[in-house]
Amino acid sequence: MQFTKGHGAGNDFVILEDPDGGLALTPALVAALCDRHRGIGADGVLRVVRSAKHPEAADGAAEAEWFMDYWNADGTIAEMCGNGVRVFARYLAAAGLVDGDSFPILTRAGLVRAVIDGDVIAVDMPAPRLGVASTATISPLAIPGTAVDVGNPHLVGVLPEGVDLDGLDLTREPGFDPAVFPAGVNVEFVTPLGPLDGFDAHVRMRVHERGSGETLACGSGALAVAAVTLHDAGLTTGAVAVDLPGGRLVATRGDSGWTLAGPAVLVASGETTLRA
Repeated sequence: MQFTKGHGAGNDFVILEDPDGGLALTPALVAALCDRHRGIGADGVLRVVRSAKHPEAADGAAEAEWFMDYWNADGTIAEMCGNGVRVFARYLAAAGLVDGDSFPILTRAGLVRAVIDGDVIAVDMPAPRLGVASTATISPLAIPGTAVDVGNPHLVGVLPEGVDLDGLDLTREPGFDPAVFPAGVNVEFVTPLGPLDGFDAHVRMRVHERGSGETLACGSGALAVAAVTLHDAGLTTGAVAVDLPGGRLVATRGDSGWTLAGPAVLVASGETTLRA
């Protein structure tokens, strides 16, 4: 099985090119590929498959040739991955599977468009929808937060003054209300930072991703954080610099919608004999 390894701000993925959907991808195989000790190691798997050849995407084949079949590291399927779709776009371009620097990609959360500008890839993303207030618990703290839907579920909690973002133990999943998030949730913890030239807001965040654990970056999480940040600031548009352990992502709300921008890099390719 041929693979490529890539990452967006340290959020890393195993990429499997499977144009005709012939690969028998299973939860066990995904988990084996993502195992950092016995496999290749990654936060998730991106399967590159033609929309027409995937049962979840066939109805959208006229809109985009390629479907991002994204799986979390534990073998569960996810609706959207903001860094994943940018790495997916980098792979499509590098492999010669698309023409030009702007092209559509179909995801479980809907259609997005990627634009490549050198090292940076920007993707127009589903508009975040702010939901109810909820709470993330990380012993001994209970952090008030906001539910956000970015095509996948998020809970964004802004840390109160005096709570150190670096001191949070994210080796275990934070507690959350299963009545609000019956399918689980990605949990973001946020600390506001000082002004930064060229941006309307500047924050730091850490994230515990559903099905993957703490990751160095989460693109849809950065979008959710930006939506809460702009809302709390009373802004209807603006650019938010989101600093994560793996680097900086920029989430922007303009008159025509939301975009997520940042680096996306392919670092290796090879062959694996792993089987589930």
